[in-house]
Amino acid sequence: MQNIPRIFINEKLEPGKSVVIDKDVVHYLRRVMRRDDCLVFNNGDEYSAKLSVDNNNMIIGEKTDHIDPSNDLMLYFAPIKKTDELVNMATQMGVGTFVPVITNRTVAGHINWGRIRKIIIEACEQSNRNSVPQLMEPVKFDDLDLSGLIVADERFAHGKENIDKKISGKRLLIGPEGGFSPAEFEKMDKAGVSGLSLGKTILRAETAATVAIAKVLD
Repeated sequence: MQNIPRIFINEKLEPGKSVVIDKDVVHYLRRVMRRDDCLVFNNGDEYSAKLSVDNNNMIIGEKTDHIDPSNDLMLYFAPIKKTDELVNMATQMGVGTFVPVITNRTVAGHINWGRIRKIIIEACEQSNRNSVPQLMEPVKFDDLDLSGLIVADERFAHGKENIDKKISGKRLLIGPEGGFSPAEFEKMDKAGVSGLSLGKTILRAETAATVAIAKVLD
């Protein structure tokens, strides 16, 4: 069962249901994987499934006992040049919601969010998740609700951080390649955000996101 393909179906799933599927899914199963059975998932549940004889539909089987490893962490992140890598790794770590944040130093302004959505789905299929995280519309930093926010803060590079361990850690903010601007730091300080240290070295934004997620979920 370990090598059985997993496919996201963007419909309500239930045993016995027949779902029309794309030709690329048929090609993947029939030509690449050389099989007609797979696992399908959506909304936290996973089911066994099989292609119909005419290859036009997926026939949903019984629900499996696989528990969704996803979490409810909301990742607020400044779009970067390697946004695809950032969301791929964050999805594998179970992030529940992605919120792009346009900061003063955000330089990656032309992101193909449709492509990013596909990357998120593929990461869910690969990482054994039963649900796909939400990808929200980009928001401006100045419009962001900073209450209860945890931010990866390079000013705490030597391990001194002011993170409140009582905070649930459900909202995490990662800055852009150039870091936050002085004005943004001032606004966050006034709002009393929790600063999270990522160690003494300077990390790339996509790496910082992975480390920060691991620390918050620990």
